[in-house]
Amino acid sequence: MKIRFEKKTFNFKRPGGTSRGVLTQKHAWLLSVWRSDAPWIVGIGECSIIPGLSPDFRSFEEYTKKLEDLCDDPTQDLNEWPSLKFGLETALRDLERGGKRLLFDNSFSTGERKIPINGLIWMGDVDFMQAQIDEKLQEGYTTLKLKIGAIDFEAELALLHSIRQRYNPREIQLRVDANGAFSLETALEKLAALAELDIHSIEQPIAAGQIPQMGELCRLSPLPIALDEELIGIYDRTSKIGLLDNIHPSYIILKPSLHGGIEGCQEWIQLAEERSIQWWFTSALESNIGLNAICQLAGEYENLIPQGLGTGSLYTDNIASDLRVSAGQIYLNRSTKAKF
Repeated sequence: MKIRFEKKTFNFKRPGGTSRGVLTQKHAWLLSVWRSDAPWIVGIGECSIIPGLSPDFRSFEEYTKKLEDLCDDPTQDLNEWPSLKFGLETALRDLERGGKRLLFDNSFSTGERKIPINGLIWMGDVDFMQAQIDEKLQEGYTTLKLKIGAIDFEAELALLHSIRQRYNPREIQLRVDANGAFSLETALEKLAALAELDIHSIEQPIAAGQIPQMGELCRLSPLPIALDEELIGIYDRTSKIGLLDNIHPSYIILKPSLHGGIEGCQEWIQLAEERSIQWWFTSALESNIGLNAICQLAGEYENLIPQGLGTGSLYTDNIASDLRVSAGQIYLNRSTKAKF
């Protein structure tokens, strides 16, 4: 088997505000794999990173060196390199199935099924966030996810309240993501205030790594808590069990590029479901190559709640694909036969 990589830099259509700063570009490396006896069949996968969040990215030099090592020896252990693992898993699945970007045999992959998704609202000033909310509602989304923690909390509450004045929880589901922005001292008070607005859930209210405190918050919070960053860097089954049993969140949120690739996320799901913990997938801002893989992986599961997969329109220079979004659902339009 042959393998090579190519670096890609994608440019945001508009800056994406997070509690870690504003994103204007996204770096990724595309893996191509093929066999010497059939070089015309090529599998493609995406290794995508977010500096400061991805556990396997410390510098471009180190990451490039690891990619070179992977090309020399694709059988090496990548458990602690989840973005590389996800890229290689995707590329190999694609190769095995003829290089047609059909990674799983399910009703989503064949274009017969649509998956509900949330509309993502980026951090910014009130006017900017309100404009995004209006846009997503006009596009037919019934679940909105708002990044919070960047502006005054009272202003964020007022923004959420303005949505609730127009739409009740049966019409519009609201999720919020704090990205660990709350302090231990104020977290419970803020969770109570959010709960009064019938918020569906909050992702990572306090910073990751405070397991006893997060467990206590999950026990006391009037608002369901979802873990995201808390799962990063946990790769073995025993450690996953310990985390879920000690915190027991209402939800976990899975990003293959951060949480162990396809195989690692499947194990998280199994362990969560055994404990009656719900889950959903979301993108780590991958291009359409990675997004396609996550969507098809989600298609392996039934009765999905809205997933965090509406990121295909973020970039001015994304890779063409037959992924489409309509009325808050994502699907593969197989009639387009896009080559990506």
